[in-house]
Amino acid sequence: MKKKFKYYNFGVPLLFLLLSCSSLNHKISTTEGREKTVFQTSAHWKPSIDVRADAAIVYGANDRTDLRFEERVKSWKDRGYDTHFMTGIAWGEYQDYFTGKWDGKWHLDEGQVTRQGDTIWHGHMVPYIVPSENFIRYMKEEHIKKVIDAGIDAIYLEEPEFWARAGYSEAFKREWKDYYGFNWRPQHESPENTYLSNKLKYHLYYKALDDCFSFAKEYGKSKGMNVRCYVPTHSLVNYSQWQIVSPEASLASLPSMDGYIAQVWTGTSREPNYYNGVVKERVFETAFLEYGSMESMTAPTGRKMFFLTDPIEDRARDWGDYKKNYQATFSAQLLYPNIADYEVMPWPERIYEGLYKNPNSEEKEKIPRPYSTQMQIMINSLNSMPESENRVSGSHGIGVLMANSLMFQRFPTHDGYEDPQLSNFYGQALPFLKRGVPVKILHIENVSYPGTWKGLKVLIMSYSNMKPDSSKSHKYIADWVKSGGVLIYCGKDDDPFQTVREWWNTKDNQYERASDHLFKLMNMPFFAPEAEYRYGKGSIYVIRKDPKEFVLENNNDDHLITTVKNIYEKKGNTLEFKNNFTLTRGMYEIISVLDESVSKQPYVLKGLFIDLFDPQLPVVNEKTVYPGEQSFLLNLSRVDNPKRPQVLASASRVYNENVLRNQYSFLTKSPVNTTNVMRVLLPARPKEWNLYDSNRNKLTELDWNWDETSKTAFLSFENNPEGIEINIEW
Repeated sequence: MKKKFKYYNFGVPLLFLLLSCSSLNHKISTTEGREKTVFQTSAHWKPSIDVRADAAIVYGANDRTDLRFEERVKSWKDRGYDTHFMTGIAWGEYQDYFTGKWDGKWHLDEGQVTRQGDTIWHGHMVPYIVPSENFIRYMKEEHIKKVIDAGIDAIYLEEPEFWARAGYSEAFKREWKDYYGFNWRPQHESPENTYLSNKLKYHLYYKALDDCFSFAKEYGKSKGMNVRCYVPTHSLVNYSQWQIVSPEASLASLPSMDGYIAQVWTGTSREPNYYNGVVKERVFETAFLEYGSMESMTAPTGRKMFFLTDPIEDRARDWGDYKKNYQATFSAQLLYPNIADYEVMPWPERIYEGLYKNPNSEEKEKIPRPYSTQMQIMINSLNSMPESENRVSGSHGIGVLMANSLMFQRFPTHDGYEDPQLSNFYGQALPFLKRGVPVKILHIENVSYPGTWKGLKVLIMSYSNMKPDSSKSHKYIADWVKSGGVLIYCGKDDDPFQTVREWWNTKDNQYERASDHLFKLMNMPFFAPEAEYRYGKGSIYVIRKDPKEFVLENNNDDHLITTVKNIYEKKGNTLEFKNNFTLTRGMYEIISVLDESVSKQPYVLKGLFIDLFDPQLPVVNEKTVYPGEQSFLLNLSRVDNPKRPQVLASASRVYNENVLRNQYSFLTKSPVNTTNVMRVLLPARPKEWNLYDSNRNKLTELDWNWDETSKTAFLSFENNPEGIEINIEW
């Protein structure tokens, strides 16, 4: 039963005298490059947004009327944060460049322009940029150099984005002539022009990032610094669906590139897709594939990957919508057990201070206390989220091939060939994902890395919506088949991009279709008919349907499913179909139950758990998860060293833990105007609580109750970023 605890004045224990001598501005992270949790903000430190991740990524290098960039950085450093830097590479507050303040020349003509002659704007006087040599020089001199001089040793250049519908500006025409050696051609006039246009867009941002990062590394080295460089970017799934071109997987091979932030959140994952003839939002499934496409870019290359989620999104919705979809994307990211670094949120200022609709009215309000509490429980769990050798439940070894060229064929449409909502990709993945099979994503850009093929049994691929980057990619695919792999090739090979002037139909190669070269390597006929073929120890199955056909119509994926099932089980495995995904990571249990699946049965887990999606942190001995829902639990039977007093879950970050014979104490911090809840594991029911603020004032407002079964106490009190010291005696 919840009750107020009566406080007795027994004096301040010696332990708290020692704690009070230490700085409450506790250093959060300790080793360069070991940041596990980060967040990005354009604001200076404020008590309302003190998120308590390891590093604060300070956004934008511009000075403000009342605050210089260096002062913003210092405000976070003074609170114990490592400080990093982020800005856009395709857009940003670069008005001094565009209006000529920097070099005396007007540069608004360097914006991305559509066929109608309209500049694509990101904000007032902020166009999406065609990254010219001059612009790259400006970025180096005015932004990268400045932040390194300020002591920043981690730089994030985000969202290298070139809109597929753009490509008509004079700046782009100049880049075309320099790159191809012949005059610009309008992309709408032919599939080849479209392909060439998008390939150039891809190259321009690849080069821009390479130049900027190489400069950052060298300049940092000259100052005795090891500068790390990251690219926060949407997934290849999202950019392809939203018709944006970006370098994506190729960046992972840049010597100057240290890693990515996977920018996946409700706003990207709610993009509708088709399944069983129905187009709608499928947030969990899309997020799972988005995170998978990001994870596969770095898994074989060893680069660092932060996974991002956002408790809200750019588009105006209500708090109920945000909460539901945050849980879906959060669960999806946790189902990748080899990723354990996170951007816990972007823009805490808009999350904690922004006004959004209440789901029960049209009135706008700040984040509801129950939601902010739940969110803080979730993000603080990420500070201790372990990597795990466990695998998400289901039959493993089925992969879908992707390529950066997915972005090259999305806009405009040619010869009436449509790929609605990226259905040629989803047609390969969703039929398995919806049956509880954890589909693996492979990037054709990474096929030369041995790690790409680890554990893969069946690879599904199509050239209906993408094309191979080089002939070398085919050699690696053919070698994998020869050694025993099974390839499922789906496609009619009649899309208009088969004939673009590329490596497979130029110089010594004269193939009508990109797949003909691959088939020749495996001793198959050109335009191989639908059949099974053998090559070495492996097999190739050709299905002469475009993958989109498997999802654009109801119950039209049987051919694909049956083919893969028969192959999988011929190898002595069982292809399990189910309606859920589960994973155990350390003491955490992640569960997602699918709708539109093989069953409508809920998933029931029995044991002793703390429900981390519930802001009251209840202890439950059974959890039922229904189709379309997710769950995040702390399994009390899996707690390390259960005899030791410890905070198991908290809507704050915990520091300076000390355990004495009958006493446990710690310091806790989280943003002001939020409610803290905690589950604390103790040997026995507490006899006394003492709480102190940073000024050594004793606090008396504490709700608590004791759960004898779990030996845990539930605490609730108001958070304070300055720190609250807690002493428990039993």
